[in-house]
Amino acid sequence: MNDPRWASIDAFAEQNRDNILRDITRLVAVPSVEGTPEPGAPFGAGPRAALDKALEIAAELGLETYNAEGYIGWAQTGPIAGGQKYLATITHTDVVPEGNGWDADPYTVRVRDGWLLGRGVSDDKGPGILCLYALKYLKDSGIELKYPVRALLGTNEETNMHDVDYYAAHYPMPAFCFTPDAEFPVCNGEKGGFNGEIVSPRLENGVILDFQGGVARNAVPDRAFCTVRVAPDAIECTEGVTKEAGENGATVLRGQGKSGHAAMPAGTVNAISLLVDCLLHNHIGTEAEQAYLRVLQKLHAATDGSAVGIAADDGLFDPLTIIGGTIGQEDGVIRQSFDCRYPTNTDPEKMTAALEQVCGTAAHLENLTSRVPFYIAADSPAIQTLINTYNEVTGEQQTPFTMGGGTYARHFPYAVSFGPEHTDVAIPAFAGPMHGANEGAPFEKLIEALKIYILALLRLQDVEL
Repeated sequence: MNDPRWASIDAFAEQNRDNILRDITRLVAVPSVEGTPEPGAPFGAGPRAALDKALEIAAELGLETYNAEGYIGWAQTGPIAGGQKYLATITHTDVVPEGNGWDADPYTVRVRDGWLLGRGVSDDKGPGILCLYALKYLKDSGIELKYPVRALLGTNEETNMHDVDYYAAHYPMPAFCFTPDAEFPVCNGEKGGFNGEIVSPRLENGVILDFQGGVARNAVPDRAFCTVRVAPDAIECTEGVTKEAGENGATVLRGQGKSGHAAMPAGTVNAISLLVDCLLHNHIGTEAEQAYLRVLQKLHAATDGSAVGIAADDGLFDPLTIIGGTIGQEDGVIRQSFDCRYPTNTDPEKMTAALEQVCGTAAHLENLTSRVPFYIAADSPAIQTLINTYNEVTGEQQTPFTMGGGTYARHFPYAVSFGPEHTDVAIPAFAGPMHGANEGAPFEKLIEALKIYILALLRLQDVEL
């Protein structure tokens, strides 16, 4: 590394290893799944408590902090005058529900073979702590900054991103922003999103008494169960399904799959799909129930959308993906949520029409929402600064990429996602991905990411924004 500032950056990161681990542990320890809105906590007590903890850590690091009515908060290197251009990072303190399959408490960070394990170590509390330490370096170094730097800390990224909507409505937006909430090197485009529910009619006098599964719409569920009015001896379990006697002669079927992020479903196994296949294999259900199950079977049959007629590939983004995230039954009505990430050569209207055709009279769609794809040219100055910094630090020769995941970046005029994950780093058997059980992050890569972020923020000072 030829940059004269590198020795100082490297020394700072190495000297703060223990402190970084301590503060990631402190932040992960605060459960922060979205909850019931409360005064000063618009997304529930958990996200607000995690925001408070992150701001407490930032203040201990000597940074200025601000809490914007519990919607969002930030730390910054120093005062930002009205109308002054500034840089920002943005991470989030909320997390998806812990789900099933953990080997230990999800909110207690464990270190195993150089990996941190805990809900949020990767998505996105670990990266949030890195941003605070990057600002500490900038502030403590005494370097005069053309663009002050603000580390935004969101509280609603995993569901609706209303936190950043609030910020955009009440505060000036940064001249450039990056979010450490994806993979390196630089993601300059994100697929569109299309979400909703496939809903059954009211199933009168049904055989399926209950059907529940999944913890979040944007995560492939690893566990689900259904209770059916059929004796255990009359059911042949299919792959991934077990049975047990229920009450009053009923049977409880349980599906065991493999969880993962909705945007990256390759290698996952959807537990809801396992149960749907088992029910249909055994011809369980009334005519209306089986008709609805056949709709769900098509949804789950292929994560590229081909089974429901919505497959799409534009050559710019990866092909479309769709997964069924949660299922629930209440008052005889079953609701299956779906999460679709789509490229530029389709749109929600086309997909709605295709899904309605699949549903026929057996089901209908409700609660449809969508967001359009976004893309920023890879040759823009700030993006080139980030990619060149990454390549110089790592010795690689990477180029910007697009992805299916949705981050805060799409909510800003000029923004990208920037690490800290590496797709070429194999996840060990004892760890899991974002949104999965035993969520893990390699600590050495987090320390390397901190160095990359500091150097990139310094180099962005020389870019005309």
